[in-house]
Amino acid sequence: MKVKRLFSLLVVALLWLQSLPLAARADEGMWPFNNVPKAEIKRRYGFEVTDAWLQKVQLASVRFNNGGSGSFVSPDGLVLTNHHIASDTLAKLSTPQRDLVKEGFYARTRAEELQAPDLELNVLVSIEDVTDRVNAAVKPGMSVAEANAARRAAIAAIEKESLEKTGLRSDVVTLYQGGQYNLYRYKRYTDVRLVFAPEFQIAFFGGDPDNFTYPRYCLDMALFRVYENGQPARIENYLKWSKTGARDGELVFVSGHPGSTQRLNTVAHLEYLRDTGLPLLIRWLEVTRAALLAYSRQGEEQARRAQEDLFSVENSLKALRGQLEGLRDPKIMARKKEEEEQLRAFVAADPKRRSEYGDAWDRIARARRSLVAYERERRFLEGAWGFNSKLFDIARTLVRLAEENEKPDAARLPEYTAARRESLELQLYSPAPIYDDFEQIKLAASLRFMRDELGANNPTVQKVLAGRTPEERATELIKGTQLKDVARRKQLAAGGRRAIEEAKDPMIELARAVDADARALRKRYEDEVVGVERQAYAKIARALFEKEGTRIYPDATFTLRLSYGAIKGYTENGRFIPPFTYFAGLYERAAQHNNQPPYQLPARWVEKRSALDLRTPFNFVSTNDIIGGNSGSPVINRNAELVGLIFDGNIQSLVGNFVYDETQNRAVSVDVRGMIEALRKVYRADALLKELIGG
Repeated sequence: MKVKRLFSLLVVALLWLQSLPLAARADEGMWPFNNVPKAEIKRRYGFEVTDAWLQKVQLASVRFNNGGSGSFVSPDGLVLTNHHIASDTLAKLSTPQRDLVKEGFYARTRAEELQAPDLELNVLVSIEDVTDRVNAAVKPGMSVAEANAARRAAIAAIEKESLEKTGLRSDVVTLYQGGQYNLYRYKRYTDVRLVFAPEFQIAFFGGDPDNFTYPRYCLDMALFRVYENGQPARIENYLKWSKTGARDGELVFVSGHPGSTQRLNTVAHLEYLRDTGLPLLIRWLEVTRAALLAYSRQGEEQARRAQEDLFSVENSLKALRGQLEGLRDPKIMARKKEEEEQLRAFVAADPKRRSEYGDAWDRIARARRSLVAYERERRFLEGAWGFNSKLFDIARTLVRLAEENEKPDAARLPEYTAARRESLELQLYSPAPIYDDFEQIKLAASLRFMRDELGANNPTVQKVLAGRTPEERATELIKGTQLKDVARRKQLAAGGRRAIEEAKDPMIELARAVDADARALRKRYEDEVVGVERQAYAKIARALFEKEGTRIYPDATFTLRLSYGAIKGYTENGRFIPPFTYFAGLYERAAQHNNQPPYQLPARWVEKRSALDLRTPFNFVSTNDIIGGNSGSPVINRNAELVGLIFDGNIQSLVGNFVYDETQNRAVSVDVRGMIEALRKVYRADALLKELIGG
């Protein structure tokens, strides 16, 4: 699934929709590495997953902290991912004279590799169950708000203690919506350099019309290298590239970082999402898309600047519309109601279970109903939908950093704790370019949307606009701020609260003006929804544990998961769709559309056609259970060899947020043989191929 810079937005927008686990069926499941269903895999496929195999795959898997996955593919720190995951970095490294997204890039020597300005990669080192410690912080008689604060303080203490002890990034992850808490420790890499990316035209061949469809013909790949102390990192656990690829029906695994799923939300929760949450998010993205398109039409340079955000928004819109359509499908909702009724009947059948778990569903329903009254204001203020600008994001971070620094670590907002500080500062002090005119058009559109949604007489709207039109206010804010200067950001951060209060910067002043209201809405949401649901969903989780035992997996949390499945075609509208596509089909599809965008081939692909073996497999589909965040995940065989690279799902997979159907859901990958053929004959990347496959 494509995941771009808006990944973090969508995860935040959907975290409050997260569900609970399902008892796995068929090839279903995104399994934590400490709960892989080894017996089921052996039963279905005759393959024994060993601890040594899992350890190798775990340490070879990489998380792109800007939203996506990857894997080590050489002992010298090469990391494979998707072009559409790399494109955020490609855009930041581009200039008006050199568009790396459009033209691609290849560093023929290590001296030519380009350092990413703000990219962090994470490798999972260990997982520790800290459920008892987190739960012990909640004392009898605590209110929902007090219990939520106690859990948050305990989590901050665990993360800080782990960071100080190990030096590793330490994140306590909530699983089963509060049924379990695990401490994930990661090795961080922040010296990350671009090595290779193809042209956008071949990475995203077919464009938006072919997005979330199959057959596909995309070389959606990119390569980075991680460095330590100025030298390429030495990597012991990496994935060797298979030269023979995989065959139809073969068992394959996907090791990646799915973002979020909502597989067992209560029916009331899903109805809230269907009727309120998703429609509001889609409207905001539609407004953003219109602004980006208008800006792109101003000229070639404007189109270059907007391309990354526009691609992200269009991809997100298509995915979310598919999810909404799924929730409006009576069959899916009927299935959800039946599953819920079965679990509630199981709870009701036993007096002890009924006493402990019976009120959970009604509590969630009440929390969701209460959210409707203030959700728009929360999104515009705390979610910053009304302030769509990198410069506002920087201003808010500085304002909150000054305040949070004065608190004990356990009392801070989670993103400002000591355990998260390095990652926060990497983004805050990023030297990536910021363009005034682009920021103005995005900010004006979001201010206008907030005014139209909340009303011109809304006190917050009046305070924000200060008597000006959205366009006038956006221009005033962007032109007046000094926050494009990284040195100024560091100066303000070092100066603390006094520097923030004395700053004569309109963007800082705006962030200060709305912060109290934004924090109040956040607290209300955390007290009335998050806290309530943490307790209620934890009860449902325990009921599921009693009913299903260990045959359940937690919903996706942007943490490392393993899925298993087989390379397999499917039937669509009565027509069988074979699992593989080939280079020959790429050229046929381009010819069918007269080689016009979005089916236009890059010039070098036209020139090199005769050199290519057109029988080479290009893309394939498999039954692996994936979701957004899995983009860039390696597809591996029983020998832990790379046979493919996840980059998308078919249109039927869009409802995978809520249900999985092995007959239709398919993960779409670039075939390793297609990558090798392209690197060798189109890009003449001989040195790179030697490092990847030898010879």
